[in-house]
Amino acid sequence: MSDTIEKVKCLIIGSGPAGYTAAIYAARANMFPVLYQGVQPGGQLTTTNEVENFPGYPDGVTGPEMMVQLQEQAKRFSTDVRDGWVTKVDFSSRPHKVWVNETKEIHAETVIISTGATAKYLGLPSEIHYLNMGGGVSACAVCDGFFYRNQEVVIVGAGDSACEEAHYLSKLCKKVTMLVRSDQFRASKIMVERVQKTENITIMMNTDTLEVIGDGNVVTAVKVIDKTTTEVHEIPATGFFVAIGHKPNTDVFKDYILLDETGYIINQPGTSRTNVEGVFVAGDAADQVYRQAITAAGTGCMAALDAERYLASIE
Repeated sequence: MSDTIEKVKCLIIGSGPAGYTAAIYAARANMFPVLYQGVQPGGQLTTTNEVENFPGYPDGVTGPEMMVQLQEQAKRFSTDVRDGWVTKVDFSSRPHKVWVNETKEIHAETVIISTGATAKYLGLPSEIHYLNMGGGVSACAVCDGFFYRNQEVVIVGAGDSACEEAHYLSKLCKKVTMLVRSDQFRASKIMVERVQKTENITIMMNTDTLEVIGDGNVVTAVKVIDKTTTEVHEIPATGFFVAIGHKPNTDVFKDYILLDETGYIINQPGTSRTNVEGVFVAGDAADQVYRQAITAAGTGCMAALDAERYLASIE
């Protein structure tokens, strides 16, 4: 451990729309925020080629470009943006103790957690290839469905979120094939009935994905196997959506912060406050419903304002 302990007024853990927005507001409130970008600087949005639903970008913007602009805006107000990720915390007393890269110890009067969540994928090499290429693999229908208007797509999943995303895609796409990997849905009855009654959604039960097929740049089909009959065939598609859940990046906080059964941070309703005084949460680390850049940015604003008011109350 380092012999030097750094003391900060506001520590922001994680970047992305939530972290950078929190930094902008905190910096403007003279809280002198220090922001650690985490393992994936810029967050999930850095894997998105086109962002067309964030206000203020009439011609759209790439995810990485937006994150660079948000970072520069945060720096403009003197946010101290740093590389590195938090490996340990101790929120048992004030000030809150945080260790970065297992070596640097920081004592923070306030902490804003904006570590986000990571989408789960099947792990197929072909799936990861086209995900990295930006060529037709996505884990967010609301973000990317617009690019597949009047096209045929495939979506994998069996829960409420998968049903919601399939129904959303059905309004944009010519045909949606929904692959359910077992013999039953995990979704609520009303959500299952909704997709079953949608004419352009075809549901295939007990079906696994074998390969995402394409020309090297973009997706053209999906190879699947019927686990009951062992029949293998290809489904023509230009988009492959994965809706099998997200994993919130909150493991490092679990000994101190109240989490739900899936690991999302539980905040006090209508606020960004957690169960620990002086620790706040923003973005997808606490949001398993909306998971949009604009909602993450909004909660980043809330967290900074809540932190500012907290500091005023103890001072």
